[in-house]
Amino acid sequence: MDRRKFLLGSAGVAAVVGGSYVVGQVAQAQDPGDFPFELSEAEWRERLTDSQFAVLREEATEPAYSSPLNDEKRAGMFHCAGCEQAVYPSDTKYDSGTGWPSFWAPVDEAAIGTKADYKLVLPRTEVHCSNCGGHLGHIFDDGPAPTGKRHCLNGVALTFVAA
Repeated sequence: MDRRKFLLGSAGVAAVVGGSYVVGQVAQAQDPGDFPFELSEAEWRERLTDSQFAVLREEATEPAYSSPLNDEKRAGMFHCAGCEQAVYPSDTKYDSGTGWPSFWAPVDEAAIGTKADYKLVLPRTEVHCSNCGGHLGHIFDDGPAPTGKRHCLNGVALTFVAA
């Protein structure tokens, strides 16, 4: 490994630890052909903002406390910002203190999909929209009852529709 790669890798680790940058970007998007709602990369780029594209299609993470949806408390439904599928009801949202919108359950298990994520070395459970494959965030085992799960999501990956 040359010095430049080592320094760039160290900077990436610092960004993850610092939590003040969009982190976790990878060069690959979801595999085409795996989801009912599909668009070309050009169509996704036209449909989404740059930050939405980075999170939903490239699996980036928005900075903590950057989303207004973190403070959203009205009754309603959170939808995937990529395809508008309903994914999380407001009655499962809670303040996890992490700086990202958090939920203890999706609207329906069929609304989301999961896969193992090893980007930070230790395995995590990535959660994505089952309709378009858009990356929403991660699921952790430190949430409240009744599920004990914390679906820690990127607000930029969601839209909110009030009841």
